[in-house]
Amino acid sequence: MRSFRHWTPRYIISRLVEKQYRRTHPGLPWLTQDANRMLETLLLPTDRGLEFGSGGSTVWFAARVSHLTSVEHNPEWHARVNTWLAEKRYNHVDYRLNPGKDGAVDLNNPPEYVRVIDELADSSLDFALVDGIYRDACALRVLQKLKPGGFLIIDNVNLHLPCKSHAPNSRTAQDGPRTPIWAQFVQETAGWRTIWTSNGISDTAFFFKD
Repeated sequence: MRSFRHWTPRYIISRLVEKQYRRTHPGLPWLTQDANRMLETLLLPTDRGLEFGSGGSTVWFAARVSHLTSVEHNPEWHARVNTWLAEKRYNHVDYRLNPGKDGAVDLNNPPEYVRVIDELADSSLDFALVDGIYRDACALRVLQKLKPGGFLIIDNVNLHLPCKSHAPNSRTAQDGPRTPIWAQFVQETAGWRTIWTSNGISDTAFFFKD
């Protein structure tokens, strides 16, 4: 049976604010409002990026950076986003369809979806967004591909890493990281500058490479 325990007055207000934000900003990525504000100032026209999980963010990134590799696992959604890119004539997007199902990953033999990262040179990316399947493996594996000063964005991060968020189903310090791969991610990024944002519904975090 579905639980409604998280439907507190604060959560209801957050949902209403979020709904209004999406209605008045239809072209923005489905990240928190603060995260989108940060991206507006962080991205440069010369940037090269990688995105796991496509959508409106794909078109939005494509309008602002020099090259984007985007990976999608859903064939129907891939076809729709591909149409959007074609309409805009964005030829600088390497848009991949790599089907898969979310679940545990063997880092020694990851799915093709994750192996897209291995095609990229180390320290070649200005940014990466992890917002699709196999999030733990993608987040960990992409770290070495970021340039010094580059950043990683993880959406719904509160569902995977311990935090103090009020968003539903957020992991606590007692819970710890969701998987052993996430625990390894925490170790790898221990010295990185982190900015954590929340809209009360979900969280988006930025990890900046030294």
